[in-house]
Amino acid sequence: MVLAPSSMTKRMKKNKQPLQITKDLGRWKPTDDLLLINAVLQTTDLTFRNAGTLCCMTPSYQSELAWQSMRQLHPEAIAAIQSKALFSQAEEALLAKITSSSQPKLEVFQDLLNKHPNVFYPSRTAKNLMVHWQLLKQYYLLEDQSVQPLPKGEQVLNFSDAEQVVDDAKLKDSRDEVLEHELMIADRHQKREIRQLEQELPRWQVLVDSITGMNSPDFDNQTLAALRGRMVRYLMRSREITLGRATKDKQIDVDLSLEGPAWKISRKQGIIKLKNNGDFFIANEGRRPIYIDGRPVLSGNKWKLNNNSVMEIAGLRFVFLINQELISLIKAEAAKMNQA
Repeated sequence: MVLAPSSMTKRMKKNKQPLQITKDLGRWKPTDDLLLINAVLQTTDLTFRNAGTLCCMTPSYQSELAWQSMRQLHPEAIAAIQSKALFSQAEEALLAKITSSSQPKLEVFQDLLNKHPNVFYPSRTAKNLMVHWQLLKQYYLLEDQSVQPLPKGEQVLNFSDAEQVVDDAKLKDSRDEVLEHELMIADRHQKREIRQLEQELPRWQVLVDSITGMNSPDFDNQTLAALRGRMVRYLMRSREITLGRATKDKQIDVDLSLEGPAWKISRKQGIIKLKNNGDFFIANEGRRPIYIDGRPVLSGNKWKLNNNSVMEIAGLRFVFLINQELISLIKAEAAKMNQA
């Protein structure tokens, strides 16, 4: 079989295309150098002079080229890389002093940055500190917080629940305080490791957003509030919504089974309402209690929801976020109606 020269040249062009696409894979970039330097600065006490970090790994002419490439990066790219630096223990110790019952604003975190410039990383902003403080509050790592046990009620025991009850009965006879203290410390270490892993997830999210061009939107003019969990986020776009566990016979507004195991949650666990004065309240209509910032709300009672309030239902935790701009407009309109 004889091929024409034109067909052979077309095949050669088709074979060369994948090589051009994968040509830049595995190449070390200036952004990788900047990420490496920030990581070493955050995790060690080494002092850096000139191109010390790159000189120990590459020849001198390569390190000079790397520093020139890093200087040519866009300021927004440098700020995005520096904002992903991990928090140190000294920074978390200062943030943990802010009480969980308070509702701090950005001014509080800005004052903290101004008072302790040597402790915080230079690229920290008040908004970054506020987001990290919310994570500490969600995982009960503030100084005035303690780890709450999972609520227990009347339900059909399975094998794991029965085994847990038997172990608890044995521990009541001979209580080992040293063992309990060590278990508590190990539990806190595990939570810190989980939180550090969750902090690294946004780095991969930036890569996904740059490829797909998608990003999580902020509040729009129709969303009153949002209930954010670890897996999903529920948007509240009406003044009253019901939350619980959806079944084939009964549908509700917020199905908590999408977040995790919700077989302990009632079909209609609670109702979140927005009052005319702009305040949010949650009413417990299920059998199990609802914990708001560590305080139990029993069946038949209601409690006020603030911005960044932590809601816990049968082991599932959510953060309640309020659209402050839209609620302020609603309050202003209500005040005009009262004056008229």
